Amino acid sequence: MLKKDIVIKHSNFQHFTAYFDKSSGFFLRKEDEGYPEPFWSNDAPELIDISITNWCDKGCSICYRNSNDNGHHMKLEDYENIMIQAKEIGVFQVALGGGNPNQHPDFCRILELTRKKYGIVPSYTTNGRGLSKDILEYSKKFCGAVAVSYYEPQDEFNEAIELLLNYNIKVNVHFVLTFQSINTAIKLLKNDDVLLNKINSIIFLNYKPVGDYPDNNLLLNRSPYLSNFFHLLEVKKFKCKIGFDSCSVSGIVKYLNVPEYYIESCESGRFSAFISEDLKMYPCSFMINDFNGANLMKKSIQEIWQCDDNFVKIRSLHKNIDASCNSCEFLHLCQGGCPIINNINLCI
Repeated sequence: MLKKDIVIKHSNFQHFTAYFDKSSGFFLRKEDEGYPEPFWSNDAPELIDISITNWCDKGCSICYRNSNDNGHHMKLEDYENIMIQAKEIGVFQVALGGGNPNQHPDFCRILELTRKKYGIVPSYTTNGRGLSKDILEYSKKFCGAVAVSYYEPQDEFNEAIELLLNYNIKVNVHFVLTFQSINTAIKLLKNDDVLLNKINSIIFLNYKPVGDYPDNNLLLNRSPYLSNFFHLLEVKKFKCKIGFDSCSVSGIVKYLNVPEYYIESCESGRFSAFISEDLKMYPCSFMINDFNGANLMKKSIQEIWQCDDNFVKIRSLHKNIDASCNSCEFLHLCQGGCPIINNINLCI
């Protein structure tokens, strides 16, 4: 391991140190001796999700971004301005999304600029389409990892997995868990060892009813198979890693016996942020339909991060936890679950 691959950032003001390994993706945040765990990073987000395009021709019904083939791309010069600021304030990594990010016309240049010029590690999530030879080569050279969204039928999904693996790219799978899809997830975990033995990890994402067509009937917490799903994770050993988004933390602490140091509650507005393709900045991508984003054409990333009303508000929501959670033994881990969309919590 090269020392240049390890980034160490210490906050004298907030008394904690963050460690990030660019090669493996390992991340650790540690408070100074005698000080409490930090509530948020005052200087800057550690991770920024960036939608570089809202173009996608897949037409998935559960797409909360409502991406379609009329979506537009972020300009390369605007993306580079984000990178200039991100480097200055010490952002560790960016997660590129959309739409389908790898179908941005300047995608290869975006990967190269991010890693080579600005020293920030990019990763991205793809629907599997548009993985050209150039994109695969640039992904191998500059990306930390590539995630493929799980869809049925699996033809395009399987093809994308094989393309990435053939280039020795670290491959993750993103699987959205809904009332309907949890049965598919259980079957996959029980039977598809071929896939699970190939990939680096599978990350389960809790369905959020946002976008133009929110459907509360798809909420995961309505499924009678939720405990079965988590029990399977307890009793079966997997070669790949199993992970969840922070929106699932209420289910993790309820159903799984996971060491506390692996558990992170929602970090939106505290350690992470989202930037849309039209240069609006939000604490979380799931706020995009109900909140006015802060305009990056008028204010800097750091100014928005520290002072914008939405960021101040969500930090307040993180602290003002619902009274019904006060007697819960897992409150110190879950922190009340999602501060924005309470009905997705898996403990109800």
